[in-house]
Amino acid sequence: MNSSDSSDRARALRLTPVSRETEDRLVAIVALLEKWQRTINLVAPATLSVVWTRHVADSLQLVPLAGEAMRWVDIGSGGGFPGLVVAAVLAERPGADVTLVESDSRKAAFLREAARIAELPATVLPSRIEQVAPRIAKGVEIVSARALAPLPKLMDLAAPFLAQRATGLFLKGQDVDNELTEASKSWKIQAEIKDSLTDRGGHVLIVRAAEPLKPAS
Repeated sequence: MNSSDSSDRARALRLTPVSRETEDRLVAIVALLEKWQRTINLVAPATLSVVWTRHVADSLQLVPLAGEAMRWVDIGSGGGFPGLVVAAVLAERPGADVTLVESDSRKAAFLREAARIAELPATVLPSRIEQVAPRIAKGVEIVSARALAPLPKLMDLAAPFLAQRATGLFLKGQDVDNELTEASKSWKIQAEIKDSLTDRGGHVLIVRAAEPLKPAS
């Protein structure tokens, strides 16, 4: 690990502290990501030098917002953010279960290998969320997503979980207010917006409850 990687990791863990055991799991995940990144575009190449602040800490900030939640589903998991990172933390909670849904088979293979080497309480489903959500939604406490879709579409994808009273934790950019306004045309949403700890223009959208609006007659 070069000095820039070391300083980025230190900064990330100052922003979002974790236990030594969790840090070790995260180190294993990042090392594997850097290896697989050579052949699969798991994250934007320009962000590799700041992977700890840009991706790891960005994901870690969701965990305190979830309280004591044990059952978590991350949709469109991609390179594992936030799903793998969440699972690395929840590994310290006996009985925790994190499901990562990713339709790209190569990315799903990476997620499975990362979960294996870091010994995470994670299950990877190599499927489209629309296909699996109805059968896995029951009992889920948190549904999360990062850079997956604009909020109106994201609400549709997360709907089976929200209908079961799961809380949505969605990492969004600077247009979150506009996205929320647009989504509110089709949804009655109880939500809270928090500023990101790691991205000056970023936000965390916490969806406490949501129900689709009935079409006008």
